[in-house]
Amino acid sequence: MGSIVTRLSRQLAAKGVKGAHNMAIGLLKKYGEVNSKGKLTSKGKKRQSLGAAGRAKSRAVKYNGGKSSDYKYNSKTNRATKK
Repeated sequence: MGSIVTRLSRQLAAKGVKGAHNMAIGLLKKYGEVNSKGKLTSKGKKRQSLGAAGRAKSRAVKYNGGKSSDYKYNSKTNRATKK
């Protein structure tokens, strides 16, 4: 599995979710980042290559607008905020 799956699994487990790995796979399937066999799709590979900071900035741009360079990543919260 790719690191995007591992990272999401660990985040869910840290929140106390039972079956975190299966839930992570399900969520990533829903978003089109993993196929039915659990392998990364082209979209998943692209998201994984962004890294945690890139994904956080991408989410911020999607919901708040602007461009990724407008945001600053905080690794402790896994969030990106406007500079």
